[in-house]
Amino acid sequence: MHNLKPDYILGLVDGEGSFTMYVRDPKLSPDKNRRVTVEPKFYIKLIEKDRIILEKVQKFFGCGSIYFQKDTRPNHQHCYRYEVFNRKELTEIIIPFFKKHTLQFVSKQNDFKLFCKMMEIVIKGKHLTKDGLGRLFELKQHMH
Repeated sequence: MHNLKPDYILGLVDGEGSFTMYVRDPKLSPDKNRRVTVEPKFYIKLIEKDRIILEKVQKFFGCGSIYFQKDTRPNHQHCYRYEVFNRKELTEIIIPFFKKHTLQFVSKQNDFKLFCKMMEIVIKGKHLTKDGLGRLFELKQHMH
């Protein structure tokens, strides 16, 4: 499996991927420990021994980073995460791919649609307003 095919990527993301966005609750005072108000992210998480798959995904998309994620919970293994959080890469590479190639799970399709709506708000800079941040926070509540 040298070159991954779009269908393989779709299956992998349906099972192990996520489109998410951290959105600070606009009703709370700013969190001193977290600089950002909004942080969009696409990621795939796999157990440590499957890191090579994430490297192939990274090569397929030509963007993103791979991070080690230690897990100390009983009956859990250490993992690696392939993450894309750069807004330009999300809007120019990741979102167009998943608009062209449809995910199979309805829950993932819904999260992706919400993610796209949220990214539109962010790209337009509306998240910098109280109303825009409130809308993002509201949309986030509907994500899986």
